[in-house]
Parts: sequence; structure tokens; C-alpha cells
Amino acid sequence: MSLDTVAAAQSSPDTKQPFAELGLKPDEYARIKEILGRRPTSSELAMYSVMWSEHCSYKSSKVHLKQFSEKAPKSAALLVGIGENAGVVDVGQGYAVTFKIESHNHPSFIEPYQGAATGIGGIVRDILTMGARPIAVMDPLRFGPADAPDTRRVLPGIVAGIGGYGNCLGLPNIGGEVVFDQTYAGNPLVNALCVGVMKHSDIKLAKAAGAGNLVVLFGAKTGGDGIGGVSVLASETFDSSRSTKRPSVQVGDPFVEKLLIECSLEIFAEDLVVGIQDLGGAGLSCATSELASGGSGGMKVALDRVPLRDPSLSPEEILMSESQERMCAIVEPHKLPRFLEICKKWDVTVTAIGEVTDGNRLEITWNGELIVNVPPRTVAHEGPVYNRPMAQPAYIDKVNSQKVKLSIPHTATEIKEAVLKLAAAPNLADKSWVTSQYDKYVQGNTIQSHPEDSGMVRIDETTHLGVAISTDANANWSYLNPYQGAKLALAEAARNIATAGARPLAVTNCLNFGSPEDPGVMWQFAETVRGLADGCLAMGLPVTGGNVSFYNQTGTVSILPTPVIGVLGVIQDVRTRTPMSFDTAGLDLFLLGQTYEDLSGSEWAFLHGERTGQAPTADLAREMRLIELLLAGHAAKIFHAAHDLSQGGLSAGLTEMVLRYSVGAIIALENVGVALLSESPGRVVVAIDPKKATNLRELATTHSIKVEKIGTTGGDSLTINDCVIDLDELRHAHISTFPRLFG
Repeated sequence: MSLDTVAAAQSSPDTKQPFAELGLKPDEYARIKEILGRRPTSSELAMYSVMWSEHCSYKSSKVHLKQFSEKAPKSAALLVGIGENAGVVDVGQGYAVTFKIESHNHPSFIEPYQGAATGIGGIVRDILTMGARPIAVMDPLRFGPADAPDTRRVLPGIVAGIGGYGNCLGLPNIGGEVVFDQTYAGNPLVNALCVGVMKHSDIKLAKAAGAGNLVVLFGAKTGGDGIGGVSVLASETFDSSRSTKRPSVQVGDPFVEKLLIECSLEIFAEDLVVGIQDLGGAGLSCATSELASGGSGGMKVALDRVPLRDPSLSPEEILMSESQERMCAIVEPHKLPRFLEICKKWDVTVTAIGEVTDGNRLEITWNGELIVNVPPRTVAHEGPVYNRPMAQPAYIDKVNSQKVKLSIPHTATEIKEAVLKLAAAPNLADKSWVTSQYDKYVQGNTIQSHPEDSGMVRIDETTHLGVAISTDANANWSYLNPYQGAKLALAEAARNIATAGARPLAVTNCLNFGSPEDPGVMWQFAETVRGLADGCLAMGLPVTGGNVSFYNQTGTVSILPTPVIGVLGVIQDVRTRTPMSFDTAGLDLFLLGQTYEDLSGSEWAFLHGERTGQAPTADLAREMRLIELLLAGHAAKIFHAAHDLSQGGLSAGLTEMVLRYSVGAIIALENVGVALLSESPGRVVVAIDPKKATNLRELATTHSIKVEKIGTTGGDSLTINDCVIDLDELRHAHISTFPRLFG
């Protein structure tokens, strides 16, 4: 097959091209021809197809995501916001922290191990390209029914991939979620978060500035794995009835990535780069066009200089390959020798493949022939923008008008059955089967991880400055009311940070939805973004970046709207953190916050096949008062323990607290069934020395938060009114579910 050059494209305008097979619509293809004034070459078509994909261009979500900027609260902590590889916030003492969450959903369904592993690798490189050392990862996961055959296929592989890649990188896994629901059958959600730390002066950006500077590719060689990979795969609905577009999933090598991390950090330390970009989704197409677009000029690249694992790859395949562990840097010529020396030291392949020009075009050649000549912004930043039709789904009014019908336990026998049932439920059961496969303590700075409310790492070993991170989503609430669901997830993640004694600072998000071509799904998405933007404005928390994952559905069945919200907070001294549980008898247990009959969208309702009623309404002013109370109590050293109540309500919260250190509790409750099962937001159980009860009540009064004593700690059982549950029996129910399901 002859090379399709720019000259050939100009002389053969009527050549038929496979734009539809590459995911482009007829009007999108027409627009490309209008931009170029001719038909695209096959290489240009490859670039536009991956960069204009839903995954890379956000073409269905841009019109809504701009709310995060339009409604952004003023934040002195925000150093780098939306638009770069990851957001950056100031955490004090000259330190900056960068964090971001992304999805690798579809690749993980097709090839669970590599899909999940390369999801970790990709998010780690996003953090690395900001100039930061990655210090921890987290992994919110969603699967189909826990006992479904396909869940037994994908879950072990996904967990092994996350652990295998993260452990080899030497990154502690400090938190996440494992949630099951029928709608995720055939479409698991694998969201990965990474956090990194640097000094303010170390921040790097994705830009190709300075004519004559060199374009340097370093890291692994380019192979045929993942051609079109996540960029195409994440823009396609899985069809249960026919074969669908499923390109190769990327194959990761964590040992190569570890060398790349250390090599990059040494390069950054010597200030050898002007700009840098990792090669993730869309590979070289993304790196070259985004660097050129972010700079002040153009770029020339000789594609035949790219080191290949497979010499048979065509130019189009090289441009579309999503082979892992690759980075692209802009380097001043006089600094190249030292750059090469450092790469040689770390045994990292490195090649100068081009240079920055003073023009305004991205030009790519193959053996001297021009095969790409495009305005880079049209590839990277000026793709299609759709304001897709939206309509409230018919189910909303129906389910909201129905009152949830559930049996509420009253007798001691019923209470015991309910507590044990919730303790053993897959969504609430002990996740040690999963988390034991992750290294939590590598690097020696992990302060808390699973199953605490949030993960926490120390970032300065002298001052003990640290950060806490939590990820949360309640898709049941988002299904009932996407606007409130987003606010509630934000509030829960922020509350989880505050229970440990950290002040919430900033937000990242991964918004997982079905097809944007479905008006009902688009309405769910728009309401979610509106809710999150409004919530962040109310709470003074800027959105620093994130990810949108559409087309999460099998056939016509969409997943529940699942906005995973990550909140990062700072704690001045990690040694003072408040743990989630108590290890001492004789403490008083208090419930902070008001309990209502909030059973709609609860785990108790889910276990009874109910998904109806009204979601709770987020009271963010009250949430902020509760956060201030928690921070003040932490500063005054009032709390022995503090545990957020969310999924599973007070029943799940008490179960987790008494089992953590095998110290029981005696609890007295009015309206016991609702008190145990309700999932009213904005509640925390705290354990305090009885002598400090007056201090707590004064704080609660100051912050207008309801407080009531519900019990004391001690003994070898969880006693609720006249119901006594032996801790051994409770522990067996809690820890046996995952080994039974997954071996």
C-alpha cells in the first residue's frame, strides 16, 4: 500500500476513507475536510478520530463541565486548575499536592488484569507529568452482582491488576470502594486515583514553547497493543447481541514505569524540560497535538524516528498506539546531552523525534514525506461540541412518587438478624480479601488506609504535614435524584476527610454514565454536573480536574449514574489524626447529626430489591458546620474516634467500629429500627472520654449540630437495647462473604 502523503491527499480528493469505522460521524469528517481545505491523509484521519473521540475530546460533556469554572469558588490553595494533566493545590510549608481520578472501565471488562493495571499506570503518569512524585493510589470499583459468574471472572483479575501494578511501582494503595449492582454487569467501573507531592517551583505544564527546542520521546518502545485503545473503546457502547469494536487493551510493564518515574524526577530536578506530556489515551496523537497546542508555535516530528517494538507498524498505527510507559518532553538543545545521560543511567529508551517551530502547524513526516500538516488546536482542543438532547427519564416521577415499603426490625431477634444481614452484605462486608492484595505501607508514610473513612499519607517526615483523600458515590441516590446525589457524594467525601482531622481543600471527580446519545442519560449527567458545581461553590471547594466516562452500558441497559467524587484535605500533623474506631472500654459514644427516616436508596432497601422514593436533600450549610465541629474537636483533642455514617447507616458504622479492635459497645436507641437502618446524611459517631462530654455539647451548640449520647464502649458484644450480638458471631458474618464468593 502506497504512503498517503499530504500531496497525495491534495491530488486525490475523492478517495474513500473509513471515517465511520474509526468512530467519526459524517458531519465530523466533513468538518475535518473544511479545516484542512482537502481530505485528510490516513494519518491525519487517525489522529482526528482518536482525539475527537468522546474519551479524549469531551464533546458531549464540555457544555456542562464549564460550570466547574463558571461557578468555581475563590480558593487561595488552587495553583493549577482544570485543563492540565492534573490539578495542583497548595498544602502549606512550600509543598504542592496534585491529584486526579480517571476511568479504565471498558478495557478492564475485556482484559481485567491489564485493563486495571494500565489504568493505574496511566493515572500515575498524569501525576508525574505535573512534576510530582506519586505517593499513593486509590481505586473505587463497581461490579455486577457479587454472585454472578462474570463478576467472578472480572473482579479477581481487576484486583490483581491494580495490586500487581501498584505494588511493583512501590505506591501504597490507601483507599477506595467495592460496590455491587446489577447495572454494572458486563460493564464494571474501574476508577483510579493518584496523588503526588512536589515543591511549588517543581510544577510542570504540557506546552511546547521555544522555536528550535527538541521533541524528545522517552520510555518504552511503541508497540501494537492498544491501537485505538481506550480512546475508541471508552467511546463505544457494549452491545450484548453483536460483536462490537473492541481494540487491543494496552499491556503494562510496571518495572519500566518505575524506571520512567525515577528517570523523570531526576530530569525534573535538573530543570531539563520546558514542557512534558505523558502518552496515555490517543498516544502520540495526543502528546504531539496537545504539546503543540499548549505552546507558542508549531512542531515538526519525524515519525520514522520513533523506537518500535514491532517494526511492521504503519504510520497510522504508530500515531494511534496506546502502548504504555511513554513520555514526551520539550527540551532545549543544549540540555539534551544531560537528558540523554540520565535516561541512559536509568536504562530508559530515548529519542529526539522532532523540534518546535515558529509556525502554527503540526507537521509529521515519514521517511522524509509529509503525512500530517494540521493546525494542532483543531486536533487537541477544537473538536466537536455537542449540546445533546436531554429529557428527564420517565422513571424519575414514577420512583419518586412511590414510598419505599420495607420491614423495620423491632424485636431483639429482628434487630440481630438485620445487623448480621447488613454486616454480611457484599457492599458492606469486610473487603480484606481485596485490600490484602494491595501494599498499604510501602514508602513508610501511610498513616491510615482501608477500612478507615479516608486514606492519609505523610508528606513531610520532619513536620509531619499530611494529606487525606476520600472517594465516594451513592449511585442509588443519584438514580433517584442526580442533582442531590452529586451533592451528597461531595458532602460525604468531605466529611470523611474531616472525621480524621483534615480540612477539605479541593475536589476531583470521575463521572460514569451510560450513552450520551440517550436523552435520559444526558439529563442525569447534566443534573449531576449542576449539583456538583453548586455543591463545590457552596462548600468553597474548587474542582481541579477529573474525567467523564460515557457509554457505560450493555445493549440498552445503562449503569446507574455514578459520579465518584474525590476530596483532598490537609492535616498539619498526621500524628494527631482521629481514627475511625476505639480501642478502649469506658468511652461514651455520641451521635452527631439528625436522623430521619431516610430509607430510600439505602442498603437496607437495596437488599430488599427496592429502589424507590425520594433521595435525601443535601444540607450543605449544616455539613460545613459539622466539618468545623469535627475540626475543632480534633484540635481540642476531644475525640478518641470519629466514624462517618453512610451506606448501611448506624448498623454498619457500629459494626465496623466494634470489630476494628474487638472492643464492644452497649447502645440504647429510640425507634431502634429506623435509628439503625436510616442513611440520613451528615452524621458521625464519636467516642470521647466521659469527662469531655460538656466540651462536646458546647461545640455542638456553637455549631448548631444535634448531639445525643447513644452508648458506651466495652465488653465482647454489640448490645443494642435488649439485643446482644457476640463479636465473634458478628465478625464471622462480616469477614466470610468475600472468601466465600471469590475463594
